[in-house]
Amino acid sequence: MPTRNASFTASIRDRAVDAFFLRMVPFVERNYNLVELGPRGTGKSHLYQQISPYAHLVSGGKATVARMFVNNATGQRGLVCQYDVVCFDEVSGISFDQKDGVNIMKGYMESGEFSRGKETIRADGSMVLLGNFDVDVEHQQRVGHLFGPLPPEMRNDTAFMDRIHGYLPGWDVPKVSKLILTDNYGLVSDFLSECWTQLREQTRVSTLQNRVYFGGALSGRDTNAVNKTVSGLLKLLYPDPNSAVPDDEMEWALRIALEARRRVKEQQKRIGAAEFRNTHFSYVLGADGVETFVSTPELQSENSIGADPLEPGQVWTISPGSQDEHPGLYRIEVNVGPGGGVHVLNKPIPPAFRESMSYAEQNLYTNAARLVGDRDPRQHEFNVQLRAFDASKTGAKLGVASLVALCSAMLKKSLRGGLILVGELNLGGSVEAIHNPVTLAEIAVAKGATALLMPVACRRQLIELSDEMATKVDIQFYLDARDALLKAIGE
Repeated sequence: MPTRNASFTASIRDRAVDAFFLRMVPFVERNYNLVELGPRGTGKSHLYQQISPYAHLVSGGKATVARMFVNNATGQRGLVCQYDVVCFDEVSGISFDQKDGVNIMKGYMESGEFSRGKETIRADGSMVLLGNFDVDVEHQQRVGHLFGPLPPEMRNDTAFMDRIHGYLPGWDVPKVSKLILTDNYGLVSDFLSECWTQLREQTRVSTLQNRVYFGGALSGRDTNAVNKTVSGLLKLLYPDPNSAVPDDEMEWALRIALEARRRVKEQQKRIGAAEFRNTHFSYVLGADGVETFVSTPELQSENSIGADPLEPGQVWTISPGSQDEHPGLYRIEVNVGPGGGVHVLNKPIPPAFRESMSYAEQNLYTNAARLVGDRDPRQHEFNVQLRAFDASKTGAKLGVASLVALCSAMLKKSLRGGLILVGELNLGGSVEAIHNPVTLAEIAVAKGATALLMPVACRRQLIELSDEMATKVDIQFYLDARDALLKAIGE
């Protein structure tokens, strides 16, 4: 079995190990619905067929309502009542013998109950849907969505998808080989499966109460799905219900659970349902914690702006360039702690960025009350890193973005997702003019930004921006640094 310190991974947070843990959640969590679609040869069906006698594998083909749920003629209970886990292998070929088969399945996945005749029957078998991608993930998202391999009755049914608690990214799991086997002792599968079935009697949802707070994008079903995933993961790590769960392990489980559920919501959004448009899942760990957003990596590009808010202290910005350098995209990243001063970690520090950061630092000290309230920036140490994403490397004229990044880190507030902020400050706090705002707007569109925040002095020059470009990005203006901060945070 995989361990979180297995030899094939360089980190305990390796995505392959996380996927293996998520695969096991249906064994320890009642009524858990999981989908795993990915390449062949990664051992998807092996776990459900060979490891536990409490799991049953249904191969591709016609599934009968009588076999799955109950036989009305004999009263014989179906697979969901007999097994802990019912797994549909090669799900693309699965179909029911009755038209209402999928509807009965949807009802069961929602409540754990189904009605046949006059009787309502309760069961706790988990549902797992396995399938293969015939193309890579990137291509699948270009031509459709990640539920494409499901049968036609389920493929575009957003109500069916909403019952799925997690979508396991099968493309993160390596092919089965000796390289992924542990060097340590394992557990005999009979013993392991017995432990799993006993753990189904417990829940770890109580460990989240008054400790974890979810963002407003999560619906009731989203919260329930995440709670069930976290509960299952924590049971696998800490079988003893009295064990204390450290914050780092809780956060590990939260991130896996939120990502797995968000992947479901992203596919619903692709199908076009407006009710699923807000997919910016986030959490706060502890009453005084910072809101953290969780994304799905397959939707992200290192060189483009995502729609998700960044961590507090991080800002996307574009340098307008100079006679010797073209404009370029940057991300400023600031971490704050006790101490004093601003320290740029880049070696060597680009002189132009050093100047912009110096202006930002002095303006923060001078206007602290207007920018960060009663917090004293002189009692904090700021560690700054500038990341360049184009040929431009000097970081010239990034003063406003630098100041907003410092304030965001102090306030522990993220900026709006998809936002690029441009502009330069002088030592006195005035915002300098930008000579090429049309070019910056075109770069922002090319990088995938949905919003661009610019000095109000750029407004007249932007009349030259083409209609096509103007419809692709929301351009907003600010008067001064405080106005830029408030609009960037969204307050």
